[in-house]
Amino acid sequence: MHRRLFTAMAACAVITAGFVAPAFAAKPDVSTGRFSSLAVGGYDPVAYFEEGEPVKGSKDYSYDYQGATWRFSSQDNLEQFKADPDAYAPQYGGYCAWAVAQGYTAPGNPQNWSVRDGRLYLNYNDKVQSDWLKDPEGFIVKADENWPAVLSK
Repeated sequence: MHRRLFTAMAACAVITAGFVAPAFAAKPDVSTGRFSSLAVGGYDPVAYFEEGEPVKGSKDYSYDYQGATWRFSSQDNLEQFKADPDAYAPQYGGYCAWAVAQGYTAPGNPQNWSVRDGRLYLNYNDKVQSDWLKDPEGFIVKADENWPAVLSK
């Protein structure tokens, strides 16, 4: 009887660990939607530099990079990204730059963005973007110190 009870309890513990462990796993390097694998919410990261505004990407111009699907508005933008993804991908994997500076992660919003020193930064919402713009250089220093350790928090 004790042996069966012990075996049943051990099996429950193993099953429970299988469900709990993923909840505590490190976050992915690139922020994507909860039910999506799209980086930058499906927006074209090259367009921020080339057009100076967010432009929705097309599934016709997609590229898998760092475990996420990146979309582009044109073949030319796709090719530019492939040639130098670090030049176009948002900093901190597209997570909210202000949140990373505070020591945690939050999703970046493609509509709340800025380019500083040739780098793209996304923020969570209008309020956070406003706070970010008060001292972007200071927040970048803090975020650089926290990245990528915040992914394991």
